[in-house]
Amino acid sequence: MNRVTGEDKAAVRETLRARRRAITAERDLAADDRALARLGLGAVAERGLGPGSTVTLYESRAVEPRTPALTGALQAHGIRVLWPITLPDLDLDWQDAADPGRVPLGKAAIAEADLVFVPGLAVDASGTRLGQGGGCYDKALPRGRAGVDVVCLLHPGEYGSPALPREPHDRPVGWVLTADAVCRVGD
Repeated sequence: MNRVTGEDKAAVRETLRARRRAITAERDLAADDRALARLGLGAVAERGLGPGSTVTLYESRAVEPRTPALTGALQAHGIRVLWPITLPDLDLDWQDAADPGRVPLGKAAIAEADLVFVPGLAVDASGTRLGQGGGCYDKALPRGRAGVDVVCLLHPGEYGSPALPREPHDRPVGWVLTADAVCRVGD
């Protein structure tokens, strides 16, 4: 692995953020939201998950792939959705998306997840995910159960980037979900 600096990642992130702004300006984000829900439910069903299962997801920000329809669809199918709470040290606590009080469940709650959906700016062909730079998921993912699939939500065109900078602490993902498809990394 090549030596990677924070400056290297910062420069790549700026390029990816500009690309993301261009992509979101051209997409029908409401249609993408519905497509992510349909494809995300399919990914859940393919893994034999259903009522009583637990997944992690997140509340999307303006330029991220939308997650409201996926959250609602999962809940409508009896699947518990955990959303992250970003802590001051950039680690993640978790809350039940259905809990209006947003009661923290603790950092270890990710171990309850049968499938983990994560955000990202891009994923390359080796599964390297580049996020926003806080390292939140790199801290949280090791607390998940071994063998649980990690799926990064991206806009179409953000998967398969040229090789992204990767450091030893970076946690790869095995799957990518876009409004166009669910893809196993490397396929």
